[in-house]
Amino acid sequence: MIKKKRKSKQKSKHNQDKQAPTLSKKELAAQQKQAARQRNEIIQSFALYGGMGVAIGIALFFVAGAKLALAGGGGVAVLLLSYKYPRLALWGFTIYMPFSGTITYWIGGGSPIFQLAKDGFYIPAAIALYQECKRQKKPFVIPQKLAPVLNLLLAIVAMTLLFVNGIQQLNPEAGDKPIPMGILGIKVFIGYIPLIACAYYLVRNKKEFIWLVRLHVILAIVCCGLGFLQYFMLASGRCPGTRGYVGDALFKATLEAKCLVGGSLVFSPEVGMVRLPGTFVAPWQWAWFLIANIFVTFAAAFNDPSLRWQIVGFFGMALVFVNSVISGQRIALALVPLLTVILLVLTGQLANLKRFIPVGIGLGILGIGAMAIFPEVVQERVDSFVARWNASPPTEFIAHQFEFTSKGQTGLFGNGLGRATNSARTFGQTKLIETYYPKLFYEIGPIGVLTFLIFVTTLTYLAFKTYRALKDKHLRGYGASFWVFILFISYNTYYYPLDVDPVAVYYWFWAGLLFKLPDIDREIQEEKQKAWEAGILEEETTAKPKKRR
Repeated sequence: MIKKKRKSKQKSKHNQDKQAPTLSKKELAAQQKQAARQRNEIIQSFALYGGMGVAIGIALFFVAGAKLALAGGGGVAVLLLSYKYPRLALWGFTIYMPFSGTITYWIGGGSPIFQLAKDGFYIPAAIALYQECKRQKKPFVIPQKLAPVLNLLLAIVAMTLLFVNGIQQLNPEAGDKPIPMGILGIKVFIGYIPLIACAYYLVRNKKEFIWLVRLHVILAIVCCGLGFLQYFMLASGRCPGTRGYVGDALFKATLEAKCLVGGSLVFSPEVGMVRLPGTFVAPWQWAWFLIANIFVTFAAAFNDPSLRWQIVGFFGMALVFVNSVISGQRIALALVPLLTVILLVLTGQLANLKRFIPVGIGLGILGIGAMAIFPEVVQERVDSFVARWNASPPTEFIAHQFEFTSKGQTGLFGNGLGRATNSARTFGQTKLIETYYPKLFYEIGPIGVLTFLIFVTTLTYLAFKTYRALKDKHLRGYGASFWVFILFISYNTYYYPLDVDPVAVYYWFWAGLLFKLPDIDREIQEEKQKAWEAGILEEETTAKPKKRR
């Protein structure tokens, strides 16, 4: 049986090799020349724009100091290169984003310019891809069935900016800038929706898709490894953390306590208070990074065509589990195991006993090992979670937030875009609302919330239909994992992950990857059909003719 399988695999590979068109020496030389020309063009562009960035940086160094020189010079070079090479910029954007918090506080000194640096990759690349689609007459709204509800959402947002922020601008309070606040509110609210199209056009074939998912797994492993080292340095005393602080300071995250990577943290073991930021600016962003990456590591572990990369995916899952325990984030500790079980059920892997049993055993050993190695840590996290749940159950907390935002709500378009967005507080007074849909209700009112719910419901439904129509089992598995993530984030109202990194990026980006899967699936099916036809033809030509009697 094994020999037959090997023979069939060798035969299909042989057929695929026979299908591959053989290039003449002239065609091969032309391809090599074109590749060399493109390589030289990239080198020249990097030299030119890099030189411009260095010149601007030197000028700024003498005028405004080293940090602004680095931000200004580097920013100009990144903007120009991102516009010229949008796909390369999107790869850079994917790599930079998980480390943006570390770069902001360890290199940029907390400068807002460094916090927005990732958009220096994204915005020029999105503009360049939009112009490319316009030239080639390709749709930029992906999928096109999403266009009507997207246009409706844009109309509601425009009316809110005009009739709420605009009217506030006519008679602003002291220090208020309602229009700039509204523009920043729009950027936070729907500014990353074009990532759907960016991800769709970034990936051109199965190979690029697989490597993009693998890149996310590598980034998860690197970040989780740094998160573990951060915890080890704090636990061993190499970084003091918030040890020895007095009173409320023992329970508050501070930048003075930062360690190895990331931003503000709390590490007060004497009172059992630990909140680590990993590679991000704040601890709760790290929690949502861990929650998001259980989806991508799970997808790679169960669906990567290479066994080696499946093992890497499982290793990534293990590191996510470990960091969800040691990070001190209750929400990560609760959701990472729960979402893993949900993924096993909704992606159909639970029925795949050959794969599920080893994974279940592995996760069980990992859980028991974590409790054996960090018994006090695990117990403290569980006790903290139970105490928090009893003191303020999430259902009551969300209900209270809805009640708070609905009081005094008189208009249909809310209190104005950006009015409950933390990053917009530089333009005026903002409210701190810690749940997503109550925050939207406060900013854009009931009509806006209803429109956004229709939008994400349409997106979720189209994503479901897309992945269910896939024929290739590996792509179907990837699609199922991405769909579960989209489903979960679309209706999650606890905190506001869709407003900030990394979920604000991953939600739209992974949706774009999911909508690309039918094109890749079509290519795979065509290759299989060609291989099958070639195999039939080969059998006919190699068959021995029957002797005539």
